[in-house]
Amino acid sequence: MDKKDLLFYQAYEDFYAMACESKAFELFCKDAFGADFSQDGFSDLHQIDMILQNIPEKDNIHILDIGCGNGKMLGYLQKKTGAKIYGFDYSSNAIKKAKELFVKDSEFKEGLIGEIEYPKEKFDLITSMDTIYFAPDMSKFVLQVMSWLKTNGIFFVGYQEGDVIPKTENVKTAVLSQILDNNNIKYQVYDITKQTYDLLAKKREVALLYKNDFEKEGHKDWFDLLMMQTECTTEPFDSFKKKMARYIYVINK
Repeated sequence: MDKKDLLFYQAYEDFYAMACESKAFELFCKDAFGADFSQDGFSDLHQIDMILQNIPEKDNIHILDIGCGNGKMLGYLQKKTGAKIYGFDYSSNAIKKAKELFVKDSEFKEGLIGEIEYPKEKFDLITSMDTIYFAPDMSKFVLQVMSWLKTNGIFFVGYQEGDVIPKTENVKTAVLSQILDNNNIKYQVYDITKQTYDLLAKKREVALLYKNDFEKEGHKDWFDLLMMQTECTTEPFDSFKKKMARYIYVINK
């Protein structure tokens, strides 16, 4: 498969090239999310610390991030736990930077969801923050991920409806919930739609503070994208939640 034909491929190549050089974007991430993980989405420190709560306290932890970007989230988890970190992404710019930033106890690969393979029962924790939508067959991929987990391992998923995935009636009708229920996989799910609305509003507020900095760097297009991504917060939350929903899944093996 030609990666150029994949969902958002060129946009992410351009995004990670920008993230490597833009001081304005680094500062924006720190102020909007609490830390610079080169976020193009919703992974603020609150959500990442939810991941930490699900990492077992033991030696020789192995963590895989699906769609790891430039590895900064994994680097944060490694710093907190001492884990060995693994990640894959289809962006060559992202993986190149991850390999530069994190060289100890790490493995980063270019790869595609549905094509890349890992050994069975390899990982204590696997994360997918807004990347599971890229699976050609989500049901098949979920079962593949579960095979990579050790017994008692955790699959932690950030999942949004109303964007790539259409909005359904409620959490029980979400595509991922249906897949897990149909396969008798145990999970807990948390509705963080309101927190997401508030985070988007904060992203918009912070982006406006750095408008001139983005423009001076020649990155006005990224500022404009942030405005577009957060325009939904100019309407009341009651209107927003009819169109969008966001959930955190903690899936147990």
